[in-house]
Amino acid sequence: MDNISLEKQHAAIAATLLIKNGMTVGLGTGSTVTFFLNALAKRMRRENLSITGVTTSFKTEIIAQNLGIKIVDIDDVATIDLTIDGADEVDYDMNGIKGGGAAFLMEKIVANNSKRIVWIVDSQKVHLKLGLMPLPLEVVPFGSGKLMTELTKQHLYPTWRKKDGKLLVTDMGHYIVDLSLKTIDQPYELARYLDGKIGIVEHGLFLDIADEIIIGTTTGVEYLFRSDLQK
Repeated sequence: MDNISLEKQHAAIAATLLIKNGMTVGLGTGSTVTFFLNALAKRMRRENLSITGVTTSFKTEIIAQNLGIKIVDIDDVATIDLTIDGADEVDYDMNGIKGGGAAFLMEKIVANNSKRIVWIVDSQKVHLKLGLMPLPLEVVPFGSGKLMTELTKQHLYPTWRKKDGKLLVTDMGHYIVDLSLKTIDQPYELARYLDGKIGIVEHGLFLDIADEIIIGTTTGVEYLFRSDLQK
């Protein structure tokens, strides 16, 4: 196993220790979450744990069901006790960019309905400022060309995300536009601008959302807690 996979596995295993019997758990999307799902399924079998899962993508739903995890629709639960999700990039203010797996709209909906949110990442995902990873936007197809022109004029460097030579279509039937910004000096101002643009359904800036970040290292894990930022 390479070092990055080892770090992901360490973060994933640490996250499974947060799961308690009877919980409703939000299940994120991505390679680190796949490690988490496999580790969680093993713990459930070993300790006879029973949980209910709410997924953030069709891909995660399939993986979880194949592992024997009960999955329900988000509208069928009163609340989500804990969500475990990954991130493409995080900073030390515990903000992040998500959306490499094109599931950030569903991820943000699940997060918004969760009592507690924990991200699991490898150490390569932690940076002083966000922006090294492209910032994704989920946009409605109608008028998306006009939106691309506007984003280009604003020097946000948009590109269509493609798969197999065609425009990628999300689980919700939208397109993905990636902004190659290199660094984001004012994430809150950028988020407000994107929130106000008609045609953008959601963006991949996750600000003031995570309660805890578990960072996998080659030897174990490190933690960031929102409560420490508020002291």
